[in-house]
Amino acid sequence: MQIGELAERAGVSTRALRYYEQQGLIAARRTANGYRDYDESNVRLVEEIRTLLAAGFTLDDARPFVECLRTGHETGASCPESIQAARRRLAEIDADIRALTRQRTALAAQLARSCKDCALSPGENDDHPDRRELRRAGPARRQAGTGRLLGGMVPALPSDGPDPGGA
Repeated sequence: MQIGELAERAGVSTRALRYYEQQGLIAARRTANGYRDYDESNVRLVEEIRTLLAAGFTLDDARPFVECLRTGHETGASCPESIQAARRRLAEIDADIRALTRQRTALAAQLARSCKDCALSPGENDDHPDRRELRRAGPARRQAGTGRLLGGMVPALPSDGPDPGGA
């Protein structure tokens, strides 16, 4: 298939395909007139690359997964090198979560110190014990809309009903 068909079937641009080819992740044969000619297996390779990129992997991180597929495995994650890359990415995500949790804790503490009438309370629909949100002490209010952000500098979005908090 030509580059345009592969792009359409895989949901990417032709520019992305050329870049993946330049990086050695996919390969094309050249026809007599110089057009790229891709075989069916490239659809699966590009889908795997896109899935990995969406999960935060880099193109270099995607290489073991692509190679795993090229060697005939049903999934790109079934080879030792791709398992190692997945574990490495999970460790990076865990480190990011820990760093963000530390940042959030520090910011919440700073806000609690500077805003004496603010209190930490568990968030609504909170499924994680570490997640809390700062709320003003007083009667419960519905979730803040964008109109209340930054002292009203962000325009409000139309709401479904009246605002019980009187914004």
